[in-house]
Amino acid sequence: MTYLLDVNALVALGFVQHEFHERVAAWVRGLISRGNTTLATCAITELGLVRDLAQAPQYGLAVSQARGLLLQLKQARAVRFAFIPDDQDISRLPGWVKTARQITDGHLAELASSKGAMLATLDKRILRAFLIPEGN
Repeated sequence: MTYLLDVNALVALGFVQHEFHERVAAWVRGLISRGNTTLATCAITELGLVRDLAQAPQYGLAVSQARGLLLQLKQARAVRFAFIPDDQDISRLPGWVKTARQITDGHLAELASSKGAMLATLDKRILRAFLIPEGN
């Protein structure tokens, strides 16, 4: 199974000081133990991680540091990472998207689905996404 991590899940996995790091890391450890799992990123999620870590004063990272953290995470041997190219235009936005806050979520869910993956998130409000469980 391939899971496309949304921005928050990717940030939580890559940044150990994130409030949900242990939740996401525990889920990933469980996936590793079961084998045959790929975590995926795409341009939106990668850029979102770098933006969030470089923009938030509590993280205190420069763009180059956030980029380096992401590259290091993707090169880790414990879990396989894939990059999903984004070839979806606005015509593929799901009908359940009704507000501006849902646009990226809807786009990522549709992108994942179109590539045979599942969007993995910490946000229970995203339709058709896998909610990363609490306390594995």
